[in-house]
Amino acid sequence: MSNDTKTLKLATDSGAKGSPAGNAMDRWAELIETGTNGELDVRVFYQNELGGQQNLFDLYIANDVNLTLNWPMTSYDPRIAVIYTPYMFMDWENALEAYRPGGWMHALLSTIYADLGLMFFGAWPEGFNGVATKDRYATSVAAAAEMKLTLRAAPIFPFPETVQAMGYQTATIDWGEVYPAIQMGVVDGDAANVIYWDYEFFRDVIDFYTHTKQQFNTGILSINLQTWGSMSPEHRKVVEDAAMTIMDEGFENARARDRFYVEKAQEAGITYVELSAEELDALARAVRDRIWPMMEERIGKPTMDTVRANTND
Repeated sequence: MSNDTKTLKLATDSGAKGSPAGNAMDRWAELIETGTNGELDVRVFYQNELGGQQNLFDLYIANDVNLTLNWPMTSYDPRIAVIYTPYMFMDWENALEAYRPGGWMHALLSTIYADLGLMFFGAWPEGFNGVATKDRYATSVAAAAEMKLTLRAAPIFPFPETVQAMGYQTATIDWGEVYPAIQMGVVDGDAANVIYWDYEFFRDVIDFYTHTKQQFNTGILSINLQTWGSMSPEHRKVVEDAAMTIMDEGFENARARDRFYVEKAQEAGITYVELSAEELDALARAVRDRIWPMMEERIGKPTMDTVRANTND
């Protein structure tokens, strides 16, 4: 390593080495090092190697971590929660165009991130989430309410509120306790995850996965602006181009991974339920009517006005 080499720290809050997120970070690091002929050396830190989710975000804000692929916290700016807005996107193509440079979500998050001293590159998606249940499933608000199904939902606004607006009851349970909770009937299932997680962790205790598509789950690719400002124009181009490659590959891989795990779930005996266009539209309208006013209170009217102006309806 020459005296001219600059070392960057790239970290994630969610993804061990060898996981999809871990592999994406390794790929990003490789593209940066190759594109700069080793003038930028990237050290990769996987989940929990630099602390928990909040601790990592604190380090990132302070520029002790330079680049991240993370699921950002809202502690510094509640507007970041815009990425969790339910039924903001209804298809992959709409989401990709929004998150690309020139897209409306890219412009919105670029402003929010800049206010925090960060530069937003793009999304690294997991996909559209759904509801995994044991014994029974629902495709409407009325059916879920009538069945009195209780689901575990991540304790992050607006995930529980969204699931409740879909007609379910919710319970706060640590991730490590969800399997026995479903097994013993404490809850009827898990909500708000893409099928990968429900297949990997709960396939022995769930019978149905209903693709309700309430949120488009995604991580975020970004860099600290102090780091960005210290780079040459040539190095900036390499880092940004590499981030765009990771985003494009992320969208393609996430769709393929989702299809793969749908098949794996079905092979394991899980019934995969795809809502009709009419069922999905009714669910989206019910959730938006209840949750979007809450979103406006949390993240502000200007932010939600941007969402409304660009949402498929």
